[in-house]
Amino acid sequence: MAKKTKQEKTKELETQEKELEGQLKRTLADYQNLEKRVALEKEELIKSANRGLILRILPALDTLELALKHTQDDGLKLSIMKIFDVLDGEGVKRIETKDKDFDPTIMEAVQTGEGEENRVLEELSPGYMLDDKLLRPAQVVVGQGKLATSN
Repeated sequence: MAKKTKQEKTKELETQEKELEGQLKRTLADYQNLEKRVALEKEELIKSANRGLILRILPALDTLELALKHTQDDGLKLSIMKIFDVLDGEGVKRIETKDKDFDPTIMEAVQTGEGEENRVLEELSPGYMLDDKLLRPAQVVVGQGKLATSN
């Protein structure tokens, strides 16, 4: 067996160094990808928990808004506004239905009435979006196309 020359040993060590460096870079990239995935999963878990909590709060908010229709209590009005501010900060938006065409992806038609066909006539219960996902559909009355005629 011939002894390796100093040059051959150096070349062999350089090759090993490059292999180890490549492994290190791949391992570091894998770790960074894992960190990103864990952060996204954590964010999704928090959003899921928030979604559940918000869904439980909305009926109480509906009740407060209904109470406000029957009273002019400034404290109640302010409280409702503050709740909406908090919900807005969490990415919750109320679905606009007034004078809109019926959209079955974000609205639920619970009644029909005389009026412009496929047009929302009245909102019975507000709907909400959480970021870009439907949280709760708006319950609406939809026009069925029969307009009242006057003689």
